Amino acid sequence: MAGKSPVELLTPDPNRIPSFLSDKIVPIICGALGFGCVCYVNWGSRRPVFSGVQKHVLASTIGVVLGKIVDQKRNEYLSERDAVLRHYIELHPEDFPAPERKKFADILQPWIPIR
Repeated sequence: MAGKSPVELLTPDPNRIPSFLSDKIVPIICGALGFGCVCYVNWGSRRPVFSGVQKHVLASTIGVVLGKIVDQKRNEYLSERDAVLRHYIELHPEDFPAPERKKFADILQPWIPIR
């Protein structure tokens, strides 16, 4: 039984179910970084850390929006890159043969203890 071809590896799996946090983790992290930056600035200027609640809300909101934009651009870039690679592999199949499957017994050398 041969391994998957490179085109199959770059083709999206239609049965894949994305995790619950896969599209939310980057905006959450960026929002937390915005909140943390305001806390750090307040701490650095010797004010109470949570003073100026409006700055915290604004920085968190900006962080979430920027996180969504960055995540969207990253997904677009990766899908375009995969499409280009898939197209190149389809045009030049002779350069990308399907790898043969190997068993661990074929790869590992016998173990000889040295005492």
